[in-house]
Amino acid sequence: MSLEWLVKIIKNYWPMYLRGAGVTLYISIIGTVVGFIIGLLVGVVRTIPMPEKGIKRTFLKIINAVLSIYIEVFRGTPMIVQAVVIYYGSAQAFGIDLDRLTAALFIVSINTGAYMSEIVRGGIISIDKGQYEAAEAIGMRHFQTMFNIILPQAIRNILPMIGNEFVINIKDTSVLNVISVTELFFQAKTVAGNNFRIFESYLIVCVIYLTMTFTVTRILRYIERKMEGSENYTMYANQMQVKSSGDIPHKAKN
Repeated sequence: MSLEWLVKIIKNYWPMYLRGAGVTLYISIIGTVVGFIIGLLVGVVRTIPMPEKGIKRTFLKIINAVLSIYIEVFRGTPMIVQAVVIYYGSAQAFGIDLDRLTAALFIVSINTGAYMSEIVRGGIISIDKGQYEAAEAIGMRHFQTMFNIILPQAIRNILPMIGNEFVINIKDTSVLNVISVTELFFQAKTVAGNNFRIFESYLIVCVIYLTMTFTVTRILRYIERKMEGSENYTMYANQMQVKSSGDIPHKAKN
C-alpha cells in the first residue's frame, strides 16, 4: 500500500465517495422506514385470530398464504438476484422502465419488509397473552388492542433488531451496483477503474462503511437507553412515606 496514493485518491476523488455515501444512506434510511411499515402491517395481519368458519376464515387464510409466499421468496433469495429480476425483468417482461434510484428504493424496501414482518410478528407473540384477554374483556377489537396496547411494547422490544436491519441495509446496498445505482461501492469501482489502485480505493470504502455503521450503532444504542428509562425510581404514597413501623403515629388516648 502506498500512503502517497491513498492521500492522492482521497484528494482527487473525495466528492465521488461523498456522493456515494449520501446515496447509500438515503437508500438505507428510506428502505428501512418503508420496510418497517410493510413489516408492521404484515405482522399485524398475520396475528389476526383465525375465525372458526365462514367466508372470513377463507379470506384470511388466502391473505396469510399470499403473505407467507412474499416472506419466503424475499427471505430465501439474495438481494442481488432480486435487483436484477425486478429492474431488468420488469423492463423485458412488462415494458416498465424504472428509474435506477426508484428501483433501488423499491427493492430494499420490500426486501426489508419481508424480514421486518417476522421480527414484528415475533415481538407481538412475545407479549403476555393476559394483555390480549384483558383488552378483549373490556370490548377492544383486535386492531385496537394491537395499536394501543401490544405494538408500543413490541416495538420497544424489537428496537435492537430494527437497528440491526438498518445496519445490514447500509452494507447490502452495495449489491445495487449490479443495476448501476451510484451508491458507495459503485463509486469505488469507478475510482479504482480510473487509477488502477484497487487496494487503496477499496480501503477508503471500508473506512467509510465502518464509520457509517459504527455511528448508526452508537446512535441506536443511545436511543435504546433513553427508551428503557431509569432503572431506579421511588414510589410515593398519597400523603406520606412510611419508612418503618416506628413512623406510624399512635392514636391519642381518650
